[in-house]
Amino acid sequence: MMEDTMLSPDLINDLKSSTAASTDYDIVRRAIAHIRGNWRTQPEIEQIAEAAGVTPTELHHLFRRWAGLTPKAFVQALTLDSARELLRSSASILDASYEVGLSGPGRLHDLFVTHEAMSPGEWKTGAEGVTISYGFHPSPFGTALVMATERGLCGLAFADIGEEKAALVDMRSRWLKAKYVEDSARTAPIAARIFDNDKWRPDQPLRVVLIGTDFEVRVWETLMRIPMGRATTYSTIANRLGNPKASRAVGTAVGKNPISFVVPCHRVMGKSGDLTGYHWGLTRKCAMLGWEAGKVAA
Repeated sequence: MMEDTMLSPDLINDLKSSTAASTDYDIVRRAIAHIRGNWRTQPEIEQIAEAAGVTPTELHHLFRRWAGLTPKAFVQALTLDSARELLRSSASILDASYEVGLSGPGRLHDLFVTHEAMSPGEWKTGAEGVTISYGFHPSPFGTALVMATERGLCGLAFADIGEEKAALVDMRSRWLKAKYVEDSARTAPIAARIFDNDKWRPDQPLRVVLIGTDFEVRVWETLMRIPMGRATTYSTIANRLGNPKASRAVGTAVGKNPISFVVPCHRVMGKSGDLTGYHWGLTRKCAMLGWEAGKVAA
């Protein structure tokens, strides 16, 4: 069964908080776009605020509320040197995660996720006979499209204002023969669980179902072993899967990841620390990394 569909007063308050975070993200997106284009000059808060359309004081409070970081700390978190250091400190993170037992359908990194894969037969038929409920919800990274079967979360996409329909079309193209039912009441509790870290509890793990080829599922499972605040590379994942020459195939599988954020493809970088392509936009990838840096720092 899926998450309980009843909305308690606490959950309603959580959704209000998510709405505020989503509103914040519209400003954060403009700020990040300026930072990404000018990080080498380490822009001052006045310049970033002007680009975002707010005052420096408003921007300062917004970043502290949204990510737990000052704008200056956020700029530093997004620099290439920082990314390279992140990779250096995370060089053996996948090996370490295997050694401590973070594999299989058990407790996985900071979101406390349990997962299962849809059978190859179900995937080959385009998920025919599978009913997928979906709904749009506010999140810290813009509007979130949450999709779930009766077995658990199967899709998570993001959209800026006005792009919701395109995001749904993109996701539906992945499983052409599934039956889709818009049901925000069903997906709202799942959205609240994903974006409220107070609800990331090992005794109540988030259930995820992975719909893809065997190789894609193996890549996505590996992504779930990257802890928050860490990163890895495509080549490292290929090595972990026992096929060092499969970096390009790994990159393709990462790009097809249908469960953004929960299956953290945003934590994969190029060898040099470059923030390489992200299906939902590099600005959003930067936002996720900065947001997580704030959570880790806290």
